[in-house]
Amino acid sequence: MVRPATPGDWGAIHAVETAAFGREDEALMVEASRAEGAALLELVEEREGRVVGHILLNRMITSPSRFIAGIAPVAVEPAFQGQGIGDALCRAGIAAMKAMGAGGVVLLGHPTYYPRFGFSHALAAPLGSPYADQEAFMALELTPGALSPPLRVDYPAAFG
Repeated sequence: MVRPATPGDWGAIHAVETAAFGREDEALMVEASRAEGAALLELVEEREGRVVGHILLNRMITSPSRFIAGIAPVAVEPAFQGQGIGDALCRAGIAAMKAMGAGGVVLLGHPTYYPRFGFSHALAAPLGSPYADQEAFMALELTPGALSPPLRVDYPAAFG
């Protein structure tokens, strides 16, 4: 069951992020994004009353100013990976950003996983970003022209 995260989930989210990545860095970035006010939406996957997956969508810093979201991170507890949880979280997050009026979504992620949702490095490459030359930097346009250059896209300070 994918649902919006609540403050009561924050401890479980920290545990899922840490387990999924084998380190605490991503969990701390999630907490810093919340504190910074950059978090637009957090969704969790719950199984038998337990949080086993998490996605965070952040407001990206853009110039000129546009409403662009960034997915970071997506995490699934290792014992639950390969069951479609990450897929469900991504699809729900993208749909929510479209409903909220975001013009596009960017991410740094596995180049063979995220194209299934429509993400493309070719769309992200012309953007002004320190990651523009990396194949893992991908974008998905939700509104035609929203990611048209010139556009600089930066992650919130929490991700620095």
